[in-house]
Amino acid sequence: MPVNHEVKGNLARLLATEDLVVEHKSVPTASFNVDTRVLILPMWEKASSVVYDMLVGHEVGHALYTPNEDWSLKYSVPQQFVNVTEDARIEKLMKRRYAGLNKCFYAGYNELHEDDFFQVKDDDISTYNLADRVNLYFKIGNFLNLEFTQEEQEIVDMVGNAETFDDSIEAAVKLYEYCKKEQKEETKIESFDNLEQVPGGGTGSSPDSQDQSPDSDELDSSGNGSQSSSEGQSEDKVNQLPTPQSNQGGETSEPEVRTAENLEESIKELVNHSSYENVYVELPKLNLDTVIASNSDVHNEINNWWSASVERYSSASSNAEQELFAKVDKDFREFKRSAQKEVNYLVKEFECKKAADSYARATTARTGILDCSKLHTYKYNEDLFRKVTTLANGKNHGLVFILDWSGSMSNVMQDTIKQLYNLIWFCKKVSIPFEVYAFTNEWRRHGYDENGNFIKMEPHYKKESGLVCVDESFSLMNLFTSKVNNRVLEQQMINIYRISKEFKYSYNDAPLYSTPGRLSLSGTPLNESLIALHQILPKFQKENKLQKVQCVVLTDGESCYLKFHKEFKHRYNPETEETYIGLNSLNSHSTFIRDRKVGRTYKVKEDFHQLTDTLLENLRDRFPSVNFIGMRVLENREANSFIRKYYDNYDYSSGYLQDNKEYVQITNDWKKNRSFTIKNSGYHSYFGLSASALSQETEFDVAEDASKSQIKSAFAKSLKSKKMNKKILGEFIELVA
Repeated sequence: MPVNHEVKGNLARLLATEDLVVEHKSVPTASFNVDTRVLILPMWEKASSVVYDMLVGHEVGHALYTPNEDWSLKYSVPQQFVNVTEDARIEKLMKRRYAGLNKCFYAGYNELHEDDFFQVKDDDISTYNLADRVNLYFKIGNFLNLEFTQEEQEIVDMVGNAETFDDSIEAAVKLYEYCKKEQKEETKIESFDNLEQVPGGGTGSSPDSQDQSPDSDELDSSGNGSQSSSEGQSEDKVNQLPTPQSNQGGETSEPEVRTAENLEESIKELVNHSSYENVYVELPKLNLDTVIASNSDVHNEINNWWSASVERYSSASSNAEQELFAKVDKDFREFKRSAQKEVNYLVKEFECKKAADSYARATTARTGILDCSKLHTYKYNEDLFRKVTTLANGKNHGLVFILDWSGSMSNVMQDTIKQLYNLIWFCKKVSIPFEVYAFTNEWRRHGYDENGNFIKMEPHYKKESGLVCVDESFSLMNLFTSKVNNRVLEQQMINIYRISKEFKYSYNDAPLYSTPGRLSLSGTPLNESLIALHQILPKFQKENKLQKVQCVVLTDGESCYLKFHKEFKHRYNPETEETYIGLNSLNSHSTFIRDRKVGRTYKVKEDFHQLTDTLLENLRDRFPSVNFIGMRVLENREANSFIRKYYDNYDYSSGYLQDNKEYVQITNDWKKNRSFTIKNSGYHSYFGLSASALSQETEFDVAEDASKSQIKSAFAKSLKSKKMNKKILGEFIELVA
């Protein structure tokens, strides 16, 4: 059964009782950065669940109880010995803190012992040094028969009684000194034993050994006789004696803890090295001053463009502006008039929902004043006091809209704008503050100074390795805001209506005016917009003192994929330590988005829409009081492929092929009402709306000489369109209210 790393990460955070950053990577050993509070756990995918839990508990013990200090400045003791005593201390403290961990440690070490992770099978453990036996005693002592001398038992007790890190270090010093002393004594005994086996070695040598030595005046190997040759030969014999294992400096080697090394190497074998290396990235904190094109800047750009268009056309006509925009402005006024019924319906539903919510939260209490109308019932009624009903105050609402300003929206832009305008007029009627942003990659690409020089795009954040990349060209145009008065808002809505009208025309049918270059349709930086919401939503809520915020995304498709910044070494000069920050793709197999504030990681999935859902899931965790609502305007031919992204055609759970009931229900809604609601996406509700149905007029309008069949057809068409709008708008109001 594959390991759920997210669950194990949550276990580590729960045990640590803090928002640790837990990363699962294909590393040989675990590590914990005390400063950054990042716990890196190997991917022990070959370990059983109980062993995995034990290892997680052990590493969290270090995170909780091992301080970040350089003890080597005060104590001279090898790291291995500190590991032995500190492991015993932190595991004791963890089992004391969480009684349930006793079973995990017992069962986990039992399993490791049975699999001989310490590599002590068939060995005489009594021959091991004290450090090894202490290590075994505190880890698998329940399964071994270990004996200690009185002197050794004092050190064992010192290790077991350690409560502080200093206690643990002092116990490690005692343990190290004892093992070093023990090793020296064993080395000395071995040296003397070997000396007895060497001829002429002194003690224990043969009585006739002196006779076998050459005379003092005997020639040496070079043919020269001297007295010193005898001395030199004697020195050679001494040099041939076995000596203790030594380092290059000639000193006796340090005692080692073999069982600790064996366990570490064995645990490394639990890591699945063939799996992908996990990569953890974080979302950047964007500078909204560079991201957002202000409402005034956007419409100044449009007004200047209109003025230039009128000036170009004025040579051919004396009433240029009226002729340029007369038709589209008339269309806007007619739409506004026809939309009032839907807006009023929204207002009525909103007020009803709000009143019902207030009534549901109403409280009734006695006032302490007698109700004279009930005095005659005193014999059988104890409730003679007047009552007062207190209605709970309504919540302050606000709406943030994100509009898709991509090239694929050209055919449905005006229909989407109409739906947006309905919601804006609703907000104005019920006095709800709102902001409307359109995402684009074009606004910053057309920036020029007074001299006509291109203005270099400033980055939205400081680029660092491990941050998701948001391109400098990304912008959010603040198309509408509740901060302006009604007259200004009306003119701004006309501006955008004119532009949306032009998008729908073919090249030959386009009006004489054109779209400002900075408001041209672009790519689809929807994911970048969701990242920007991390700063936009709290700012909007704080500025307007709101209790409840709704975020509505109006789009027709999926976003572009994202990359992240990564540190690389220079390819052409790998010998240098110089690095640079480059870009790498978000690999769906192994990449996780980490949010330190909510203490969660989110696996990046394969499809484009799944990355958007992941970012929405993160937003919902970060802002639990915000409703995220999606509205997707669809061409009729796109509906089925869109629905299949969230609902499979067939249900395979029963073991044979059959229709998926949810898919059938959604498709039936689409066929009947030309709309549907998806509940299992990243949005709280994702509404699918037919572009052709939205573009139909809802007014019941027929010619005076219309036949009965024409009147019937027009009436049915009007009812169908109203039914669709009311169904979707009713669900929308339930979320908003």
